[in-house]
Amino acid sequence: MNYSFNMEKGKVIFAGAKDINASFKDLGAICDYVRYKNAAQAAEALEKVIKASAPVPYRNHNKGMGSRHELGGRKGRYPVKCAAVVKKVLEMAISNAKSKGIETDNLFVVHASANKTQIYRRTPSKGMLYHSDSYGFAAMRHSDVEFAKVEIGIAAPEDVKLGEKATKMLNLNSALSKKASKKQAPKTAPKSKPAAKEKQQPQQKAEVAAQKV
Repeated sequence: MNYSFNMEKGKVIFAGAKDINASFKDLGAICDYVRYKNAAQAAEALEKVIKASAPVPYRNHNKGMGSRHELGGRKGRYPVKCAAVVKKVLEMAISNAKSKGIETDNLFVVHASANKTQIYRRTPSKGMLYHSDSYGFAAMRHSDVEFAKVEIGIAAPEDVKLGEKATKMLNLNSALSKKASKKQAPKTAPKSKPAAKEKQQPQQKAEVAAQKV
């Protein structure tokens, strides 16, 4: 599979899927959603979308779409089918990294894209023929069968040179990921204080003094 990533590909681990019978618009919105995020956190975010507990923001193709209070008033929806497709490709990329002996904790999604690949024309059945053997109004309302492809590339932030804006987003998400991992780290048990010495009773003090004499 030829990937459209045109930067340095040496240290980027790729995975992809093609000829997917799904909306490339929804796939593109999900790719925008996971781009420059930590790979593990991106998989968790997609799992929430699949369970319809977190919406995906749509920057484009959002005409007539409702606003979501979870997104601060931005438009979004729950593309469950496409989220499952992208999550599967992301897990393939993580598996490819593990097979190469690369630690996946510090890997981020540096490349995520979705594009249309093939279009198959749908035609009405014989029963839809009208006068003079021509197709009528129903023929103008047909929907073609469209296929898409998804590409995911993951790498460590220090191993990839991206544009200024992309690098800024990548560094910001990297800092947030480190901060979140520190919060989730188990706290060490407090050191126990040495036991206080028991006070000697007056009788014990007298016995010790007598022994010294």
